[in-house]
Amino acid sequence: MKKAKIAIVTLGHYIYFQQFEGLREELMEKSTQFGAYLDPESCDVADIGYIDCAEEAFEAVKKLKKEDADLLFIILSTYVPSAVCAPFAKYLDIPQVLVGIQPLEHLDYSHTTTYMQLVNDDICAMPEIAGVYERLGRQIPPCIVASSSQTEYIKNQVSEWVAAATTMSGFKYETFGYLGHTYEGMYDMHTDPTAFTAAFGSHVKMLEMCELARLSEMVTEDEIKAQIEEIKSTFEICDPSIDPLTDFVGEEDLAYSARQAVALKKMVRENKLTALAYYYKSEPNNPYEQLAANLIIGNTLLTSSGIPLAGEADLKTAAAMLIMKNIGGGGSFAEIHPFDTADDVVLIGHDGPHNIAIAEGKPRLRKLKKYHGKSGSGIGVEFSLKAGPITMLSINVDRNGKFRMVAAEGTSIAGDIPQTGNTNTRVSFGGNVCEFLSRWCEAGPTHHLALGVGHHMDTLRKFARISGIELIEVK
Repeated sequence: MKKAKIAIVTLGHYIYFQQFEGLREELMEKSTQFGAYLDPESCDVADIGYIDCAEEAFEAVKKLKKEDADLLFIILSTYVPSAVCAPFAKYLDIPQVLVGIQPLEHLDYSHTTTYMQLVNDDICAMPEIAGVYERLGRQIPPCIVASSSQTEYIKNQVSEWVAAATTMSGFKYETFGYLGHTYEGMYDMHTDPTAFTAAFGSHVKMLEMCELARLSEMVTEDEIKAQIEEIKSTFEICDPSIDPLTDFVGEEDLAYSARQAVALKKMVRENKLTALAYYYKSEPNNPYEQLAANLIIGNTLLTSSGIPLAGEADLKTAAAMLIMKNIGGGGSFAEIHPFDTADDVVLIGHDGPHNIAIAEGKPRLRKLKKYHGKSGSGIGVEFSLKAGPITMLSINVDRNGKFRMVAAEGTSIAGDIPQTGNTNTRVSFGGNVCEFLSRWCEAGPTHHLALGVGHHMDTLRKFARISGIELIEVK
């Protein structure tokens, strides 16, 4: 996964250092202590150093511009005049977090010296600095306030901010593919590519079915054979179920789906895609009809490897899937299916792109004689998400043309699902399922969503704050 570039800068007040010998050196250690919370496995770190006057802050800003960082932690080591922080507000257009980590849980009041107070004055300037961001017309940064003994709290806060920055970085300088057009009549699917770039920063590249067809024709027999071996080792191949639409999966079915899986991987690679939204309606017996209908295995393997694919050309849900992937939830293409008032659960799933990396048990393949609402026939993927906490995320556009996220946390419950060649996960939201579904629909999501494992609302809140995309939480 692409790492975020995290910058840190530590601020002080030069006048104190002329008055108190050794104070500067002691305060500088706070940078090292904070840096220990940044895992080099999950982010790249740029430490800009210790700054104690406005002139040094201007030079630090110039360094930061060259770093092209995704997030800046500003560590307040003692009282800091706001002039030392103002250049970061004025000249840097990256998310920033103010950090005030006091060394002591409390002062030893009867033995406290001025020196000791200055060492523990980490939040003294925080209100002043926040006010100056407002006066400069910039977003007031979120703040981390803690004593150094609160290591778990600090670790969680830092890791969530890094995850939010990593999620933003996942869109930076990246390309989303758009193949075909949205499913006819789904007004919630329509997305303005320029508005998408404005919100997420990624380029939207228009692709053609003839390119995929060309790549499909070039696939070799050896590539098909290797792909079939991967499919057979990854999936359980099932006989028909009670659903009359299901059928036996034949060797020719596997070979055809394998060919398209190889072609799809090549299209992603040749176009340097981070994600792909696709849909092709097709006229009956059009040469592209079966090609488009047999992308499910290929898009499932790609989604599971970290390249989200969204069906019905839902560009917004491709973005939601990438967000869920980058915050550690995986992210599978889904929508709301029938609910169960006896168990207070709702089935959530879809045909098409899935993430088998977060499946409960081995995913299954079923031959489908037809896809409901779509052209052609082919192989479907069937599974449930792992039992345990889940997060669902939908992205829509409000009446002013602004993107917004709608999210909820629930629990995946183990149990039977329909054997229809589609994914389905039994999800509980801890109460009356009908009341929850009413609240979800009233929040105005799209009918598609990214379904992922784990609870990630805290990180989504942070992502919303640094991305400027509104988050609506449904409980």
